[in-house]
Amino acid sequence: MTALPSVSYSITVRLEVPAGGSTVSKLTTAVEQAGGLVTALDVTASGHERLRIDVTCAAADTEHAGRLVEAMRAVPGVEIGRVSDRTFLMHLGGKISMEAKHPIRNRDDLSMIYTPGVARVCLAIAANPEDARRLTIKRNSVAVVTDGSAVLGLGNIGPKAALPVMEGKAALFKRFAGIDAWPLCLDTQDPDAIVQIVKAIAPGFAGINLEDISAPRCFEIEARLREELDIPVFHDDQHGTAVVVLAALFNALRVVGKDISEIRVVLSGAGAAGTAILKLLIKAGVKDTIVADIAGVIHTEREGLSPELRWIAENTNAAKYSGDLKGALSGADVFIGVSAPNILNGADIATMNKDAIVFALANPDPEVDPAAAHEHAAVVATGRSDFPNQINNVLVFPGVFRGLLDAQSSKVSIDMELAAAKALAGVVTDDELNADYIVPSVFHPEVHTRVAHAVRDAAGGRAPAHESFPDDTPAL
Repeated sequence: MTALPSVSYSITVRLEVPAGGSTVSKLTTAVEQAGGLVTALDVTASGHERLRIDVTCAAADTEHAGRLVEAMRAVPGVEIGRVSDRTFLMHLGGKISMEAKHPIRNRDDLSMIYTPGVARVCLAIAANPEDARRLTIKRNSVAVVTDGSAVLGLGNIGPKAALPVMEGKAALFKRFAGIDAWPLCLDTQDPDAIVQIVKAIAPGFAGINLEDISAPRCFEIEARLREELDIPVFHDDQHGTAVVVLAALFNALRVVGKDISEIRVVLSGAGAAGTAILKLLIKAGVKDTIVADIAGVIHTEREGLSPELRWIAENTNAAKYSGDLKGALSGADVFIGVSAPNILNGADIATMNKDAIVFALANPDPEVDPAAAHEHAAVVATGRSDFPNQINNVLVFPGVFRGLLDAQSSKVSIDMELAAAKALAGVVTDDELNADYIVPSVFHPEVHTRVAHAVRDAAGGRAPAHESFPDDTPAL
């Protein structure tokens, strides 16, 4: 699959050209002929003989960006100055910061925000620890915790290299749900140590978002923390993915007119995301599933199954099919891939039932070329932003945590996840629904509030009071 120019590989090239003439048009032509996309031309200085111009263009990858620069350099009269990678510029110094909610303008402000006034608040919390939610940042704070062992599609790159992703996650929490999230990148991959550390920092947070922790350790870590903490713990790679996949499936089934209880689903990938997707599909009413991993289709007779794979074998593949993934696809209604790139082709999709649904979610390269899948499937979704129907966790985790925090919930349940999936699916109206629009944009104004309200209601919470909380103000 040929990569298209993307803003994530956008560069700005500062250069000088002769004033007048056709050099500027030759520049844009050179970039386009090299496969790039010019998105902006800004004249930053002008003289009688020379112009200084910032040319911003999108490339397909880092190597392609270098070729675009050389294509511009080859235009007669062009002198290349500085080349800036716009993504790296956005990350300089990090992407998030802390700011005070109240100004500190004078000694009175200082005395109330800090000592001596703060001591009275500390004593109030000591006397009634539940007041920590009301009188501190705890009520609206989430810890984004990783050990850097399974970052995006990059693998085990460690905690420092994981920090840009966790910063981005925190920025998304704030942008879409108004939640103050803090990246915590742990320099250990020992489950016991991770559990101990998260328990130790939990008093300052109302929720824990586990992120990019590899399977199968992530299952143990999440289960232990859910058992031992009194705040919700949510591994987004598992449950966020599962919720958005189910929401997309609800709407894809609306497009093709099939009932969820009557479909056969083939799932490629039995790691964190695949297992969570499977459990939520079963909860939603899917009765016929086959799961495959790198070693083939999972069934009860397969040797060497881990406890996690044993559970999958006992709850899927009733016919005990023991062939390969391609064979399992024959006659299936739905394929969901959270595994590896380019493991299927169009001919494999052609063996599926009429009006097939294909979710090929491996990133950046999906399990099957979307164009090839479209030739045989009625609905196709990927994890990429340059194709329709992007399955993106950003649709889920801000609203889920907003609902959990507003309900002051101590746990996350599969019923809450099901409610979130139904709410997300419901954002797409009957008039809007079609094969290329089964999930809304992350910028849709109703996405995160609808998900939040559904989770809050499923958690048994109530609508939050006004920010000033007049009913909770201590009496004087």
